Amino acid sequence: MVEKKAFQAESKRLLDLMINSIYTHKEIFLREILSNASDAVDKLCYKSLTDESVGMSRDDFLIRINRDEENRVITVTDNGIGMTREELEKNLGTIAKSGSLDFKQNLESSNLPKGEDGTAPIDIIGQFGVGFYSAFMVSDKVTVVSRAWGEDQAWKWESSGADGYTITEAQRETVGTDVIMEIKADTEDEDYSRFLREYTLAGLVKKYSDYIRYPIQMEREKHRAIEGTETEDRPAETETYYELETLNSMVPVWQRSKSEVTQEDYYAFYRDKFFDFTDPIKAIHVDAEGVVSYKALLFIPAKASYDYYTKDYKKGLQLYSSGVLIMDKCEDLIPEHFRFVRGVVDSPDLSLNISREMLQHSRQLKVIAGNIEKKIRNELLKLQKDDREHYEEFFAQFGLQLKYGVLQDFGREKDSLKDLLLFSSSAGEALTTLAEYRARMKEDQKDIYYATGETAALIEALPQAELVREKGYEILYFTHEVDEFVAQTLMEYDEKPFKSVNRDDLDLETEEEKEQLKKQEEELGDLLTFVKEAVGDSVKEVKLSHKLRSQPVCLTAGGSLSFEMEKYLNAVQPEAGAKAERILELNADHPVLAKMKELQADQPETAKRYAQILYHQAELMAGLGVENPAAYSELVFSLME
Repeated sequence: MVEKKAFQAESKRLLDLMINSIYTHKEIFLREILSNASDAVDKLCYKSLTDESVGMSRDDFLIRINRDEENRVITVTDNGIGMTREELEKNLGTIAKSGSLDFKQNLESSNLPKGEDGTAPIDIIGQFGVGFYSAFMVSDKVTVVSRAWGEDQAWKWESSGADGYTITEAQRETVGTDVIMEIKADTEDEDYSRFLREYTLAGLVKKYSDYIRYPIQMEREKHRAIEGTETEDRPAETETYYELETLNSMVPVWQRSKSEVTQEDYYAFYRDKFFDFTDPIKAIHVDAEGVVSYKALLFIPAKASYDYYTKDYKKGLQLYSSGVLIMDKCEDLIPEHFRFVRGVVDSPDLSLNISREMLQHSRQLKVIAGNIEKKIRNELLKLQKDDREHYEEFFAQFGLQLKYGVLQDFGREKDSLKDLLLFSSSAGEALTTLAEYRARMKEDQKDIYYATGETAALIEALPQAELVREKGYEILYFTHEVDEFVAQTLMEYDEKPFKSVNRDDLDLETEEEKEQLKKQEEELGDLLTFVKEAVGDSVKEVKLSHKLRSQPVCLTAGGSLSFEMEKYLNAVQPEAGAKAERILELNADHPVLAKMKELQADQPETAKRYAQILYHQAELMAGLGVENPAAYSELVFSLME
């Protein structure tokens, strides 16, 4: 009579918890069983390096998946080190007892060859001892047949879940382990049959275990034409046959030496892995060793995905531990301002949780994330310097993301991002960095000047910019609604403050010009008061301008809120009713003002209408639009009559 052994009470509770709670996705079971098989093969492969009696080379090791759809059975077979009866009971009879962890600890305390960091030169990922039990999420019964290396007798471990298990003698011709899973019947809520389908199993291997270093093989259904059955009226008949196929890639691109990988290898991997038909602008290969060792392969896409600037887009890098996928999108590995970056990170040093589905927040993760952020920034700066054309293509797609990054968290990252920004300017058609603008500044220039507008052409026509251009100072053209917020967040660049040409305090006139303006204000004081009364509360102040040259009038903003900010805030939060202070500036040397002074004395009503038209013209030139176009048109028509 076969004795049935019970799991320990704690193990029974853990098994129930694990099956129902620990794993989010039932498909994870295959990843766990394959990882255990890989660990077993690792152990024997490592032993073969120092023990010739193993009689196997690196190329002899493999893992096999067999499926029996009719009888609802999946078998995972390996030719690894196997388990004795005692090891079966120790490792499978006590949940959370990991033979892999013991093996790794024993290796590191032995005199066997080690890596440079003093650890065993193989990666054992099954360190928690619970992964095997994930098979019960999809199986009514699990049987393990194993023969340990150096043993003649094989043993069979069987269990139908928390009720317990049995261990009996068994037959197995070679060293290794078979994990036989009898798949559950389908329910209304769960289609367990999908795990028996060929394409599902192949897909799960590709998704989670593509980079296990040993071949994972499975028979795949194939079709071929039967010779001699083709006629003029119909094509040849076909027959079905099965062919053993390796499902996994084994050695990922990022694990290979950089000297062995071509740019086309990188780009082909990117297109295949991330389903993008366009080559990336840049591939970044990282091989870091130290306190935390990891390898990474990062890509700067050439184009933003259709959903990139929507709430549906999810950032994150694929995270692997020793070639096994842990997370498809690990958000903690990439900062928000670099959310466009795609890629993979693989590290044996991560602190994983018990299910290996999620990552514990750890110092290792923070170190990797910090290093990756610095690497991306440096590579973008290098691209900007060495390949400006491609950098500008990148910036056209993701520059807005960098600008939002400057604003995020009250400018926490502004210093690391400011040199990545590009702007149009009055210096020409080429985009410029802030460093390039700063290098071109005149010796007497105190500020970095900018102007806002919908397009560069509209900005060039701004009357407020005439004086700045006359002085020979370059003007940055802010054509996006976020640009001015960026300037206010940065505040200055290389000790030069940002200043809008729309401000009323440019302080560019000479002492002689200031004296002349003061004299003109005394002469035209009555007219300024008259214009202010004509336009009423629409403006805070009417004054003579020191910046106008060819135009008779302009509108500038007082206070901290600019016109562009007003438009943006009213677009995103119209109920707030944001409004910048309006200051109407008049050109004392323009003929229009002389005419206005004449009309003020002889035809005050006509002069009032002219004053109102000047204000509306200033609104239009400032890009604000007229609040009541019909009233404005009527005003113009009355003068035409």
